[in-house]
Amino acid sequence: MANLKAHPIKELIKNGEGLHLDFKFEISDAAKIARSLVSFANTDGGKLLVGVKDNGVIAGIRSEEEYYMIENAAGRFCRPEVLFQSKEWNIHGKKVLEIFIPKGKKLPYKAPDKNGKYKAFVRVADENILACGIQIKVWNKIKYHDQINFTNSKPEKILLSLIRKDIPFTVDDFRKEIKISKYNAELLISEFILLKLLKIKQTTKHCLLIPVSIPAPK
Repeated sequence: MANLKAHPIKELIKNGEGLHLDFKFEISDAAKIARSLVSFANTDGGKLLVGVKDNGVIAGIRSEEEYYMIENAAGRFCRPEVLFQSKEWNIHGKKVLEIFIPKGKKLPYKAPDKNGKYKAFVRVADENILACGIQIKVWNKIKYHDQINFTNSKPEKILLSLIRKDIPFTVDDFRKEIKISKYNAELLISEFILLKLLKIKQTTKHCLLIPVSIPAPK
């Protein structure tokens, strides 16, 4: 007897929550779910499975209101609005709502934090966390078409020397090398990211800067 393929939703659940997947037992707070929507839109896109518990057990959605709560979150509590696609699945009599959020084109997307202030969130592993200051500055420079002027200043030379060490570092590591405000340090680093001399990797604790190989000075 031929092996029957597992249900696509069950296959997704097997992978567990992560960078591109989040389980939601129910949707009861539009502002809260908005943080998940913008996190996926600001990162690499992803899916919400509504009607699935954190442990992967399919509980099913309780009512059609689940979809309208997400629609309300995307349109009312996401700035700008987050676009999404949806599909309803019936698994052994239980309905699961699959929500697909593509990577956004109008970065950054913001949603209310716990205090009601609109902030940009990103997806890291299976968590939604605040985007770091460097990432915000990169997005803003792209959004407003800011010019990058390389002046060969002392801070720029020190930042280049850190890059040539080819070891990940943080903004605080850079500031230990030269007296510079955190704002200006992040601003300069954001320019080096746009020049493709650095890559940014955000973790739950740090905003790591990954050097991109550049030729050594002659």
